[in-house]
Amino acid sequence: MDWFEKLNEYFPIHEMKSKEHMEALLQERSDVYYKDEGPEHVMMYAEFDSFLFIDYLYVATSSRGKGLGHQLINKLKNKDKPIILEVEPVDYSDTDTAKRLHFYQREGFKHATSIGYNRRSLATNQESALEILYWSPSNQDEETIYQQMKHMYEDIHTYKDEELYGQAYQGVEEVLSYDQSRKTKDIFKNLKEKQ
Repeated sequence: MDWFEKLNEYFPIHEMKSKEHMEALLQERSDVYYKDEGPEHVMMYAEFDSFLFIDYLYVATSSRGKGLGHQLINKLKNKDKPIILEVEPVDYSDTDTAKRLHFYQREGFKHATSIGYNRRSLATNQESALEILYWSPSNQDEETIYQQMKHMYEDIHTYKDEELYGQAYQGVEEVLSYDQSRKTKDIFKNLKEKQ
């Protein structure tokens, strides 16, 4: 099974980029977009001057709980830049969503409660809300994380979208919002309450 098949099998279709999209990023944006691949893992990420974005992180079922995910996250933490990622909200009918959140919580990630993120999938045409998690060695504020997310969205998610998919993704202002007074419950607190 190649790296794309592993990702495609693990991640929901509405979160997946096409293989052509990821290959274009790897070839044409090789200055920022990277693949870290081994027999038991695939990590796709972007490294910008001031932050990192984890696009996909897959660890084979047989290797979970053995510290491989921790090693991969530490490799990025050693670059001493904030790390941002998107996760699905907890779905208690899908235990993987809760396990993923527990993993990132153990790794010291915070939930960006003031950032709203709703994106329509070109694959399914369905709108989905994702949560933004971040780790920062310098205690960056959420407004800075929001600005970095906007930068990433335009450079990575919408890269050559019309050419690759025949249509454009929604504009960044339609997808991402920042509201300091947003009163949504922290997903990590919610996770603890459900246990």
